[in-house]
Amino acid sequence: MTHIALAQIKSSTEKSVNLKLALELIKEAKTKGARMVAFPEFLMAFSPGNQSPEELTELAESIDVPFAASLMESARIHGIHVLATIYERCSVPNRVYDTALWIDDNGRTAAVYRKLHLYDALGFKESDKFAAGKELTPPLKTDLGQIGMMICYDLRFPELSRLLTLMGAEVLVAPSGWVEGDLKVEHWQTMVRARALENGCYVIAPDQVANIYIGHSMVVDPFGRIVVDLGESQGLETVDLDLAMLEEVRQKLPLLKNRRSDIYGNAVFSAKLA
Repeated sequence: MTHIALAQIKSSTEKSVNLKLALELIKEAKTKGARMVAFPEFLMAFSPGNQSPEELTELAESIDVPFAASLMESARIHGIHVLATIYERCSVPNRVYDTALWIDDNGRTAAVYRKLHLYDALGFKESDKFAAGKELTPPLKTDLGQIGMMICYDLRFPELSRLLTLMGAEVLVAPSGWVEGDLKVEHWQTMVRARALENGCYVIAPDQVANIYIGHSMVVDPFGRIVVDLGESQGLETVDLDLAMLEEVRQKLPLLKNRRSDIYGNAVFSAKLA
């Protein structure tokens, strides 16, 4: 069994407030015996709709400077893995990357993932403020299993989670800021459960709460069962992951082995919208 912590927070527009909260929750997670703590998307700050791209760019940082560096130091001190997100500076004028960091228990940034699918849907247009990532981050081998990284809207694109799984992922992490709206809680719960069930993976999906977000941070097991759902309250919850059970599910429900890749070929991933 692997004990992990899931953090559900309401990010402030003030970066320093969010950093203080994150450091407190890292310490709390360690106190509760967790080997990792997962934070949602937009940990660095809430970006309200009236915030300009220029203002968000001013807020952004590089990976190795104050915000992320403080998280790295805390991870090192407490000996705990941290899944965190930042607004990362990029070369595109007035745009930032929506970036997830896997910080290991030695305080090193072991993996970096820049969100591939920007949320240009249902009245939102993230591409007005963000630059899309340009590459998939391969699964990271850790003492918690092999970790595949996604962010929020990526959950609606099953190709990404399947590719990560075929590359060896046993646990998919998807820090999110899932925007509220008609049927959005149902969409969220369905997507998280489907990505777990179809790939025989754990899915760890910490979500923002309040502001414009739905909460309901979740961990789902490889059979599609909800291990925990944090509802609409801020807080930290710890749960166990059982990789032995994961292997058992994959043996009894061998979806990856039963794939007809001889038929699919490259067409599945190269086909264009008709």
